[in-house]
Amino acid sequence: MRPESGRPLKVVHIDSGKNWRGGQRQVYLLAKGMRDRGHEPLVIAPAASPLLEKARSAGLAATAVSTRAEWDVLAAKRIRSRLRAWRPDIVHAHDARSHSIAMLALGTNSRTPLLVTRRVSFAPRLARVKYGGRVTRFIAISQAVKKAMMIAGVAPDKIDVVYSGVAEPRIEQRRDWRKELGWPDDTLVCGVVGAMTGEKGIGLLRGIITRLPASIAGKCGIVFLGADDTGQLDASGMLVHWAGFVDEISDAMAGLDMLWHPATSEGLGTSVLDSLALGVVPVAFATGGLSETIEDRISGLLVPPGNLDEFASGISRLATDAGMREKLGLNGRKRASQFSDVSMIENNIAVYYRVLEGGIL
Repeated sequence: MRPESGRPLKVVHIDSGKNWRGGQRQVYLLAKGMRDRGHEPLVIAPAASPLLEKARSAGLAATAVSTRAEWDVLAAKRIRSRLRAWRPDIVHAHDARSHSIAMLALGTNSRTPLLVTRRVSFAPRLARVKYGGRVTRFIAISQAVKKAMMIAGVAPDKIDVVYSGVAEPRIEQRRDWRKELGWPDDTLVCGVVGAMTGEKGIGLLRGIITRLPASIAGKCGIVFLGADDTGQLDASGMLVHWAGFVDEISDAMAGLDMLWHPATSEGLGTSVLDSLALGVVPVAFATGGLSETIEDRISGLLVPPGNLDEFASGISRLATDAGMREKLGLNGRKRASQFSDVSMIENNIAVYYRVLEGGIL
């Protein structure tokens, strides 16, 4: 398929992530979407990483370069050789380490534009070094991320906001967690999705659980998707299942009754977008980009950041009001349509053309 407007673009996408998280998923969707629109993307990712394997399985041009540190000179030399062979119109770095290494790889080459996507909502370090003149354009995945970059001194007119996007979910076989796990038929299946890191709120979950009324705690079962039991959570008295990495995430999430998302810092939250698209109502702190995705009491529940009592209260309201869950779930599907993968792909491509044709160099 030829590009609908403008000439075909050759873009190198660099990502250093060794795991499959929201950022890697966006790189994959973007590269695949570009290829399907007649462009020529090249994905550079660590050897044996899920992103590299998925890109190759999809027939995308992809090459392995592993990185050991943020300023990995050897990795930069390897990427430089790929750039010389590929001769891209644009280099697009998708995480902090790739940002640094792309700068090294380009060296004195000031002709090739460097674009950097930032996905986290806290102010970047080394702003003067990494966020200076060499980067042609920054892409923030939410207004919250843009604001954090501006606090660090990045000029607002150098930042475009392109929201992350999710595809319309395709449910092959909805997971029946109650049946699979032998839980009572009246159990409310509550999901926690993603890496169990500090900023994702794993440390707060125990406090939230202890604040639930006994009648609610006894009715809920928690399914952790994307993580294994690390021993950090003591949820005695509750039904808990650690599912680990789940390949068919739509099928798994479709079997949930609600999503608990206690992240203390979030650029946007693609797992929340997934839940909205599936009609699974999220409860989350009003932090970072989450306030841009969830409409409080319309498509989900937002509570003040760090307020565990309010978080537990939100869970209780949803647990006792099936009508509320249904109404917010229907609204969530409509809300998710505003954060589609198609919009994400086309808005990134629009930034590329503006950089190349609009003289933003």
